[in-house]
Formats: sequence, C-alpha cells, structure tokens
Amino acid sequence: MIPFPHPFFDSNMSTPSFANVTVEAKANVYFDGRVVSHTVRFADDSKKTLGLIYPGEYHFGTAAPERMEIIAGDCSVVLDGTDEKLEIAAGSFFDVPGNSGFTITVAGGICEYICSFLAE
Repeated sequence: MIPFPHPFFDSNMSTPSFANVTVEAKANVYFDGRVVSHTVRFADDSKKTLGLIYPGEYHFGTAAPERMEIIAGDCSVVLDGTDEKLEIAAGSFFDVPGNSGFTITVAGGICEYICSFLAE
C-alpha cells in the first residue's frame, strides 16, 4: 500500500481530475453492473479507467500491468499466485503484473478507483 500524492493529481483539488482528455461515454460493465468504469484517453495515447465497485468479491485478469488507485472507500485484494490479503484504503494503490490477475473484495459502501495501464 503506497499513499498519494501522485504526479497526475492536482493536490489543490479535493478529488483527482485530468485535463485535456477524451472520455469514452460507453461504460465498461462487469458482474451484472456491480463494477462499472469509463475509459479516459490522454494526448500521449495512454489510458486509464475510472470506476466504481459495489460490495462483493470479484476476480479480474490482466493483460498489461496495472496500477489500481483507490480514491474513495476501501477494499481488500489478493494478487494471483499469493495468499496475502492486502487491505487498501482510499489514498493508496496496488500494482498488478501483466498476464496475471487479482481478487478484489469490497465489504461495504462503494469503492472508487482509477486503473492505470502501465508500460511493460
């Protein structure tokens, strides 16, 4: 678990924001709407997804390495290939290797996240 600040965030704002981006209006909907995100594309061709996770336990696979930044709420995470449960609170993040996956559990409330796709 690594705390903010993060270089993409404006520390003067109460919530993260991104300038000069394109947002895909069509939502990415998983697990019958229990996990929903939107894709944000940057001028440098990088992308992130911004999303919500409702209470439950969900498994995601990764193609590319990812960084999951929790911006509101909290969750627990178990990375594929490990038994260690990581407790992740708002203001922290965890990294997931490419060609791997993770199980994320939200016990209550809504967990809000930013997923960044990292260079391999």
